[in-house]
Amino acid sequence: MAIPQLTLYRHDRHSRALITLAGEIDLTTEHLVRDGLGRCLRDGIRTIDVDLTTVTFCDVTGLNAFLHAARAIVVAGGSLRLHHPPQVLARIIALTGSGTLLLGLPSDLPVSRAALRHVSDPGPPHQIASAAPAYPSVCGERAMRDRATAETQWP
Repeated sequence: MAIPQLTLYRHDRHSRALITLAGEIDLTTEHLVRDGLGRCLRDGIRTIDVDLTTVTFCDVTGLNAFLHAARAIVVAGGSLRLHHPPQVLARIIALTGSGTLLLGLPSDLPVSRAALRHVSDPGPPHQIASAAPAYPSVCGERAMRDRATAETQWP
């Protein structure tokens, strides 16, 4: 059995960081997420955007690592936002109601049963980012806006 791999890339700009994760986030790799986000906080970074476009899997241990980091960053006066979560993580976030904490969703945004259904074929990789969030269409439009903003801010 192969050991799951996770790679973390960090790009800083002033007091802001873009973290790009690639691979699988689970019990064996979640410490890398915690360490990477904790290092940002120790380095004085207060706004952290996490791009999950190339994450192939993330379970509840990954969600726990993100929630733990988000709490520490908010206490320090900052913010943590996840962008383009994989289908499994998007579903866990929807089921747990963590969208307001990690995705910046409005707290009054209803999550429909259709949003919780599993999508078996999200499409080609370049379309996964817009298909991955398991939320109503408002979120899909927001994800596209967030991605366009991130691409202009992070060369």
